[in-house]
Amino acid sequence: MDIAHLHFLVAQADPAGRRALADMLGQLGASRVTDVPDGPTALQALESGLHPAASLAINVAIVDLELPGMDALDLIRHLGQHGASARLIVTGGQSAGLLFSVETLAQAHGVDLLGTIARPVTAAKLKPLLEHYTPLSRPARPPGGPRFTFQEIGIGLQKRQFEPFFQPKIELATGQVKGLEAFARWRHPEHGVLGPSSFIDALEEQGRIDFLDWSMIELSVERCRWFAERGIPVPISLNTAPETLAHPAFMRQIEACLTRHQILPDYVTFEIPESSVLNTDPDFIERLVRLRMMGFGLAIDDYGTGRSNLQLLARIPFTELKIDRSFVDGASKRRPLGTVLKSCLGLAHSLDRMSVAVGVETRQDWDFLQSLGCTYAQGYHIANPMEAAAFPAWLADWRQFF
Repeated sequence: MDIAHLHFLVAQADPAGRRALADMLGQLGASRVTDVPDGPTALQALESGLHPAASLAINVAIVDLELPGMDALDLIRHLGQHGASARLIVTGGQSAGLLFSVETLAQAHGVDLLGTIARPVTAAKLKPLLEHYTPLSRPARPPGGPRFTFQEIGIGLQKRQFEPFFQPKIELATGQVKGLEAFARWRHPEHGVLGPSSFIDALEEQGRIDFLDWSMIELSVERCRWFAERGIPVPISLNTAPETLAHPAFMRQIEACLTRHQILPDYVTFEIPESSVLNTDPDFIERLVRLRMMGFGLAIDDYGTGRSNLQLLARIPFTELKIDRSFVDGASKRRPLGTVLKSCLGLAHSLDRMSVAVGVETRQDWDFLQSLGCTYAQGYHIANPMEAAAFPAWLADWRQFF
């Protein structure tokens, strides 16, 4: 890409190293490079990007991990607190594993890293990271959205103001739509369409997440029938709390729901969080086994965020391993992240399970997952969650490309 319009910052203690890196940027096409010898000066330059009147804003900062006065870890923390808009590249003489941990730290602080480079920095290492540069817009953070009491949410559920939105699950090998994941949305008469942040906490505080679960189960199965009647027989996946699955009446109620809407069990997959596999309660394990015997699918959601291991996973009769977005987004350009992703996919393959990569945001991630043999992909690169009525038209457009 053309980087002539970008303003670069090079922060490194060694004068010769700073000059060499600035010269390297010039050879790659950069025309504006500012170099500084320490952390405090680097922070001052980076914070200039917060001043609306300045043309001093840094677009890309290449900082050494061990800057004097304030190292890169301190810089990342400060930038996360103040929301500077520069994209960072961190260099250092440390191991790839330690540099990957720096990327993880930056992500936790909300700072966008283009990547890390182990010294010596070369044009061959630097150029691929610069090619991934896109302007990072940081608008004012929107408010958290309205919050509601348990009673208000209950009224909304009774009035059927809640509905499932659906995000397609794509088979990477063929590009075909193989399922839809349901996401709860509240179509509020005053506030418009609201996401879970407006209602989940109140339900969990009261221990009644099952109210929402059953509303989504009923409506999603109803929509599944609606799709089938329009010649689109597509399976659905439902995020379901373990306590909902464990309720004594669950089996009877789910059978009645499927009978009402004439849907077979193999059209429904229940997604449970990874932490649920730590549950050694025999009744809960029996419930999962019975669901699989009936033909329902079971997916372990957000894999990689919990403390499960191969032994724990092997005893759960799940059909899909859904890999958390933190291991997917950017894995195509970050080798340590890609290594973790390969390990997750290898685990799914060794257990003879389908793998689902969540959070596929770019074509690069799609291609990378395809090359690794991942089974399915979900994410904004494919589609945002949409209301049921919008899916048939979206599917028609998607099929033009596959």
